Order: sequence, then structure tokens, then C-alpha cells
Amino acid sequence: MPRNQKWASSIFKLIICILESMFSRSFLLAVSACVMVACQSGTKTMQNAVIEDSVALCHVGAIPSRFVQRTDSLSHAQGKDNIRMVLIEGGVFQMGSSNFPDAQPIHAVEVSSFYMDEHEVTNAQFKTFVDATGYLTVAERPLDPNEFPGVDPNMLVPGSAVFAAPEEVKGLDNYMQWWQYVPGASWKHPEGPNSSIEGKEKYPVTQLAYQDAEAYAKWVGKRLPTEAEWEYAAKAGKHTDETYYWGSEKRENGKWLANIYQGDFPSNNTKEDGFETTAPVKSFPPNTYGLYDMEGNVWEWCADFYRPDYYAHSPKLNPTGPADSHDPQEPGLIKRVQRGGSFLCNDQYCERYKAGSRGKGEINSPTNNVGFRCVKDI
Repeated sequence: MPRNQKWASSIFKLIICILESMFSRSFLLAVSACVMVACQSGTKTMQNAVIEDSVALCHVGAIPSRFVQRTDSLSHAQGKDNIRMVLIEGGVFQMGSSNFPDAQPIHAVEVSSFYMDEHEVTNAQFKTFVDATGYLTVAERPLDPNEFPGVDPNMLVPGSAVFAAPEEVKGLDNYMQWWQYVPGASWKHPEGPNSSIEGKEKYPVTQLAYQDAEAYAKWVGKRLPTEAEWEYAAKAGKHTDETYYWGSEKRENGKWLANIYQGDFPSNNTKEDGFETTAPVKSFPPNTYGLYDMEGNVWEWCADFYRPDYYAHSPKLNPTGPADSHDPQEPGLIKRVQRGGSFLCNDQYCERYKAGSRGKGEINSPTNNVGFRCVKDI
């Protein structure tokens, strides 16, 4: 086993030993699996969702929230970015999908007009924010030795979760075969300390926890979109019940319309769309509203807390999500909605890039397939 893998393995074992005496069994099981689910496939009824709609997991977060309860306390002057924003005229649409239990029932929603970034926030734009403020993301923050008495401080290494295609896969029920905790992984080093964003300034920034995305949005005088705003913009005033936001066919004239996974997941990415991981923003055609990458590339944080039953009692006008988070599959973990899917989504394993589907992520678990875009009130 390579040294870095041994190091990561040691860190995980250490984390589990430390947490074992500190948390309930349900939370420990969630942490020991190191998984924050954002993507499950299925067309089951809501009452069977917890049991049956938990097979396909395509998004993992490996940072236990135990380490990152502290939030950024810096007071920053407002900055600005250079992302073109698109005016999204308000209106009424049918929100949800009949293909995913937590996206039911399909219901009428009205949203007011707002502006939305035409593409996901890039590495260059996030770097401008960091350079101006000195902001330190969750994945970069040091672990406090005082919280781990008796543990060698050299073992308490910041890092994050990175997708790594395994050479051999024994079924698709063990997602730890392709997710690794990598010390030193962060937005500047998305795949680990030996990777870099140099030359990838126009790629979407990743390895950000919810609070990191929120901090950037506040700095530029914007905010994260509500789940309803996000889906309304993705459907672009023309979607009815088609499989994808753009229509019924996955490809148009043989060309891929989004950065998703092609081939045999997770070991053989044929890269038919031209990309193995993230793609530069605006690499694929925009939707009718002029928005790019509303499907695929990276998951996008939304402002709403996640609950699978929220649609049953969601208000019609400008819903902002439930008052708190609850995921029956991982009770006790605080999750926010994520939308759009990522470069890892595919029909074989993860279908949550399709129209109307919902993702979810533990708020302090950054990975290399999660980013964000911002909106602004009029």
C-alpha cells in the first residue's frame, strides 16, 4: 500500500477510535462509513424510500463534522466577481419528479424574479475571494490537538474526500472502493497535495463545505439559491416531464450535452464527453435561459435544509426549505440540498443528475465533485 494510503487509513482508524466514545451509535456508523449521500437512484414510493432508495450512492464526504463546528469569524469588506448574471423572470412551474421518491409529490411553485450566475463559481473567482480575505476553507482548517488528548498532533491532518477509480471493483454496494480520504486535499489541491488548480482557473471550484460557499456568496453580495429557484432556472420555462432538463435524448446529434460519466462505473471512464473529472465552465451548451452546467460537472449547494418529505407540505410561493434537516438514512447529520449532479453521475449507478431530482450533502463534508453558483435578489 502506498505511503499516502497508509497515512489516510491510519487517520480514519484514529478518527473512529476517537469518536467511538463521543457519539451515538447511529452517528458513529455514519462517520465510520464516511459517507454523505447526495445521489440515489430509484422510482419507489415515499413510504419505501428509506429502505429501497438507498442502493446507489455517488457522492461521499469524508470529513466528520466533529472537526469543523467553528465558523469563519472574520469581518470582510464586500468584494465582487466577474460572473455574468442572468435575469430569471419569475413565474409558476411544476416542481419535482415522479421518478424519485423524495421529489414527490410534483407540485406547483411560484418564484419571484432573481438573478443567477450563468456558470458555477470558478477556481480563479474563489481565489480572488481568498486572496482578499484570507479565508480558510473547512478542508484546510487544522484539527485542534486539545480535542484529542493523548493523540500525536502530527496525525491530525486536514484533508478531504477524493474520487479515485479503483482497478478492481467487487460490486457497487461498497462506495469506499472509489472514495479516499486524502490528507492535504482542498480547493487549491482538489485531488490531493500533488494536484493543482494552476492552468484550471476556469474550472469550477470544488472541495468546499456549505459554509465555504455561503461565505463567498456573502462576500460578493449574493446568496446561494433556494432549491426552488435552482430547479425553476434549470427547467428554463419549457420543461414538462422530459428525462433531462434539455429534453428526452441524452445526446444531440451524437454530442454529449453535459459532463457526466460514460463507461463502466467506477473503473472505466471512456470520457466520450471529453472529460474525466471536472470541465471548464461553459464547455457545454447553455439552456434556454443562458445558464451553463445545470446538469453534470459538479453538484451545486443550495440554501435549503434537506428533508425527503418536504414537498408534501412545501408552500407555493417562494419556498425556502424546511426549518431543519432530517435524513432518515442518516439521522443526526445536518444536510443541505445539492442540485444538478456531477461528472460521476451515470445511469448505471447515479441518476440524480436528471430533471427534478434532488441531492443532499452533509454541510461540513467537501469533496472534489461539489461546487456552487450564486443568485441575487432584484
